[in-house]
Order: sequence, then C-alpha cells, then structure tokens
Amino acid sequence: MTNSDIIWEPDPSTAARSALADFTRQVEREHNLAFSGYHDLWRWSVEHVDKFWAAVWNFYHVNQIPAPDMVLTTRNMPGAKWFPDVRLNFVEQVFTARQPAATALIAAAETGDIETLTWRDLQERVAAIADTLSGLGVKPGDRVVGYLPNCTAAVVGFLATASLGAIWSCCAPDYAAPAAASRLGQLEPAVLICTDGYQFGGRIHDRRAEAATLAGLLPTLSAVVYVERLNMEPPDFVVPVLDWDAALRCSPVSEFRVQPVPFDHPLWVLYSSGTTGIPKAIVHGHGGVVLEGLKSLGLHLDLTSNDRLFWYTTTNWMMWNIVVEALLLGASVLLYDGSPTHPAGDQLWQLAAKHNVTVFGVGPGYLAACEEAGVRPALDTDLADVRLLAVTGSPVPVSTYRWVHHEFDGRLPLMSMSGGTDVVSALATGTPTLPLRSGEITAPALGVAIDAFDADGHPVRGEVGELVITEPMPTMPVRLWNDPDGNRYRETYFDVYPGIWRHGDWVTLTEHGGIVFHGRSDATLNRHGVRLGSADIYGIVEALPGVRESLVIGVDQPDGTYWMPLFVVLDGELDDRTRAVITDRLRRDASPRHVPDEIIAVEAIPHTRTGKKLEVPIKRIFLGADPACVVSRDAVDDPAALDHFIALAAERAAKKIHDSPR
Repeated sequence: MTNSDIIWEPDPSTAARSALADFTRQVEREHNLAFSGYHDLWRWSVEHVDKFWAAVWNFYHVNQIPAPDMVLTTRNMPGAKWFPDVRLNFVEQVFTARQPAATALIAAAETGDIETLTWRDLQERVAAIADTLSGLGVKPGDRVVGYLPNCTAAVVGFLATASLGAIWSCCAPDYAAPAAASRLGQLEPAVLICTDGYQFGGRIHDRRAEAATLAGLLPTLSAVVYVERLNMEPPDFVVPVLDWDAALRCSPVSEFRVQPVPFDHPLWVLYSSGTTGIPKAIVHGHGGVVLEGLKSLGLHLDLTSNDRLFWYTTTNWMMWNIVVEALLLGASVLLYDGSPTHPAGDQLWQLAAKHNVTVFGVGPGYLAACEEAGVRPALDTDLADVRLLAVTGSPVPVSTYRWVHHEFDGRLPLMSMSGGTDVVSALATGTPTLPLRSGEITAPALGVAIDAFDADGHPVRGEVGELVITEPMPTMPVRLWNDPDGNRYRETYFDVYPGIWRHGDWVTLTEHGGIVFHGRSDATLNRHGVRLGSADIYGIVEALPGVRESLVIGVDQPDGTYWMPLFVVLDGELDDRTRAVITDRLRRDASPRHVPDEIIAVEAIPHTRTGKKLEVPIKRIFLGADPACVVSRDAVDDPAALDHFIALAAERAAKKIHDSPR
C-alpha cells in the first residue's frame, strides 16, 4: 500500500441514504442544479457561500425557517459579517426536539465511575447552574471560566454559561495555575468553576492548591463554584465558594429559557499560542459554531440522533468543543477523563465497545502506539457498532492506514481530517460518498475555499504550498480578545496574503481532489493534537538559574511521530541533574505535554537581527529543507550559531538513515 491507494469505498446504498446525499438533493431541487459528484457540490458551496450556508440553515431547521434573506453583508476578509439580523442561541439548538428519556451524555472516569445523563437530566442541570450563575450576577457578555477535566460538569457549565449569553472558556487542571491564568486571566472572568482533582495513569492528582492559586491570579472573580470529583474538601479561596452538587439540587426559580443573542455574539474563547507573548485568545460566535457544527458533524461524519460519539480529548483541545457540538444533532456523547493507555493499551477501544460507540475519534499517535504495543482491537473487543474511525491532530502516516485496514479487514473507514483552533472546525475532511485514500485527506470541507499558494501568492498543484482560504467562513474568529482595532487579527491571518486567510500548514493538493498535510508552516508546537506556545516553555525554562536562553521546535516525522527537542544555552554543563530540573519544572509549572522529547545543549541561539528566535527556519532545516532556501545568513545575528543547528540537523538525518532497517 502506497500513498493515494484507495483503501475503502462507501457502500452505494448507504451513501445514498446519508445526510450529505439528502442535502445534495435538496440543494439541487431548490436551485435547479445537477451536481456530478461531491467536488461539484463543493465548488458550488465556495462560489456561492451565502446560498450554501442558507441551505445548511434550512436543512437543519436552525432557529427559523427559511433562512433570512441577508446571509452575508460582504465577502471581504477580514470584515465578513454573517446573518446580521439574526438572534439565536447555541443552547436553544441543543435542546430543540429532543427525546427527554434518551441518553445525552455518558461520562466515564479512569476511577471506574460512570455517570449517565438523559436529555431531561442534562437540561435540568443546565437550568440549575444557569440559575446559580445568574444569582451570582452573571449576565450577557460576562465571562465564566472552567478549570475542569472532560466531565459532565464541564459540559453543563458551558451550556449554562452560553444559555445566559455569557462567554465560556476552559483549561484542564493538568495545567499549572500560572499557565492557566495566562489564558483565562485575559478574559477578566466573573466566576471560576473548578475541581478538586483527577485521576490519570493510575495516580490521583490533587489540584486543590493549584485551583486556589489560580483563583488568586484572577482578581475579577466574584465567586468559585467547586466540583468535588475525588471527595476532597475545598481549599481556602480568596472569594466565596459555592458547592456544585448543592447548586444542582436547587430548582431554578423560573422556567428554563435561553437568552437570544446576535449571530456573532461571543460563545467561547479558545487559545492558540503563538511564538511570543501571552497565548492568543480566539473568540467564536454562537451562530457560526452552530452552522459549522451541523455541517462538519452532520454532513461529513453523517452524525444523527442515532449515533454515539466518542472522541478522546481534553478540555484544552478544540476537539472538546467539537464533541460538545455533537449535541446540536441530538447525538449522545461519551466523555472520558483518564489515560488512554491505563490500565492497558486498549483502554479507548474497550470504552468504545462497552458504550456502543458508533463514531470513534482518536489521534494518529494513539493508533501508532496500539500497533507498536501489539493491540488487536478487532480481535479483542466487540466493535461491531463502530461505523467510522475518525482521526485528527497531525498527519496520518501510510503505515497507520495500513494497520487499520489490516486489523478491521477493510470494513472500518479511517477518516482523517485537519482544521484548527482558529476556526474550531475541519478544513479538510472525508465524506460518506467518496473513497478514502492512504496518506491523504479526502477533500476540502464544504463551504471551505481551500487553496495552496506559493510564496508569491500563486496557486500550486501537486507540490507543497501554504494552505489558504480564499472565501469567508462563519467560524472565522469574531475577533481576538483585547484586540480593539483588529490589528493583531489581521497580522495573525492576513499578513502574508492580504485578503486571504493563511492557516499555517504545508499542504499538497492532489490531482484527484485530495489533500496531503505536511505539518505546520509556522512555529506553533502541536503536541499530540494540542497546540502549545513556545513562549510558555521559554518563560519557565529561561527563569531557571544557569539557563541563559532556549529554543524549542516541533518536527512531524515520516513515521507519524512528533519530535519536540529543547535546545538550551547554559552557564555550565548539561548533565542529568540539569535535565531533571528542566523537565520537572515544565511538568510542574506548565503541563506534562510541555516536557520536551530531548534536551540538547548548544552554545548560542540564532536570531533575526531584530531579536526574534529562528524557530520556523530551524524547524524547516530539521524537516530536511535546504538551509539556503529557508533563511538568509545576512538576516541572522549569529551565523555561526545557525551553522551549528545545520550541523545538528545533518547529524540527526545521517543517524536516522544509518539506523533504519535495510
């Protein structure tokens, strides 16, 4: 099996019954069209983005039917404004036309605890917490933040916040308090919902002290809502504390109602750290998330109220937000708080089997680890209900396609997709109506005008280019937080190609309409599907005695692994003790994900002449690029330091060739 081999083809009768097929027929009828296939539909969707998103609105009966006449005020980017006359609420769509006794959420913890909520249970809890937040003075536009793992409290807290028109943001409790505060503190939140701790890898992690420290770092807090997951008493907080369970037992003072808000009213804030400064806070709106969630999950994954979705994620990753979006379609969701490999490497497969999961999502690293550990999911577990294996987080190597194909005798499609926190969506994905090919993503997503540009802004085909989006999307950020004039927004996405969104990925668009991803083109780290900011690492490492400077990069390897080395300039020698100090401090003050795969001592870090570390050029050099093509020596403050990195990259490449099996 090689790149572009077809490894799975849809059953024609099943494809014809898919939501995508129904949607296609509806568009054809309403617009007197006849599409020759998916790519024809996609082309129409990006050439007529206003008509396409109106069609999604009507197909999924959003808010009011038909869609308003005014869909898009202008197609300019930035500046596109969607559905200017609409008022709606994400939570209203979640609870519309649900069966009260049907299962909405199942939450599994590594401790073995299982919690199941029906749609009635979920709505009652959301109403109770919304009433609690309202009693604390939370109103539209205020911020409520979570320091929570992937559990029902996180989902309920989010929905309750959104129902009031307030804004949600969350950070998992494996983040140290300063790292969490660098994100959540930007929002000046009114209320913090936090937990006592969690279990991971068989160990109990008491996070009460970190939660109390975090609250102290958020001076705008008026209250803390405390969730006991491990039956531990709350610590001393600097503000009044309310008990989560007590709040749930209180009946709302009035009938549960949601607050209608404008289409682009902020729903949540996610974080996509850059290479310098505090993490970038990205604001997404209610309406865009509703439409994009319905399209991405409903049309591309064919998710319906008959499905159960399980995607292994944490609340730090935008996939948590996409999992919650499954509720828009009435699907039930399995949440898991714990290690993917404890007590055994097949833990996630066992959960999928036990809870009758139909759509199962993981990262390619987990699949590679299963293969290496000799896990046999199809033989050792009953996965008959799983109809789709979805994967995202990094490019999927051909070997992983091969392994899944072999393990499941070609029955189970492995649908790879790629998108990002910035648009909280998939830009490239699969469909129920197209075959899957090894080593590439099937097609651009509907409504996403993907292209690949060279450095001069010219489209390229069959060769590596910058991933760009040439037409607006409803989930492009409403704005960046604390960016009143929009300058940072424009510099982040539109600085290279004016009027064109540059996403920061290297891609190749294939002759049959597929997309091959080669990794990030910028310096953002992407560890196990979670973006990390190098600035977070520098701030900790360079504060240590004896560390003068550091540089971290992330390199996608051909075998699907991810190598994240940390280069350090030290006053003394790099010994085991120094390595341990750096590792322990990163784990303690940031998270285990911030710990590098390797620590390498260097004499100097090269910079531009304006003082910026050469993260992107050095990353590309370690990916095998010609140094002369990625950095000009005239622009480097210390060419000798650059030469040392070039030599290190050459040594690593030679070693890999020498060590590879012959």
